[in-house]
Amino acid sequence: MYSVYILECENDKLYTGISTDVQRRFKEHKSGRGAKFTRMHRPIRIVFCREFKDRSTALKVEAKIKRLDKASKLKLINEQTVVDEQ
Repeated sequence: MYSVYILECENDKLYTGISTDVQRRFKEHKSGRGAKFTRMHRPIRIVFCREFKDRSTALKVEAKIKRLDKASKLKLINEQTVVDEQ
């Protein structure tokens, strides 16, 4: 299973990614071994996480979330809904 997750980071930033183990990946981000973005904007907590049956679907959803503006991402987080997988 692949998960799409959103992290709340310092400076009120949001980071979106995918992983097969979100908790492990979160620890990597916190330790500075994650992405360049999370080295610059330290992650605080996981605010959104959804599982998908395969990597392809997770990547498509991740890409759609990354294209959203911040207000739409916050709405997604607050409502804990999933963007269309298609």
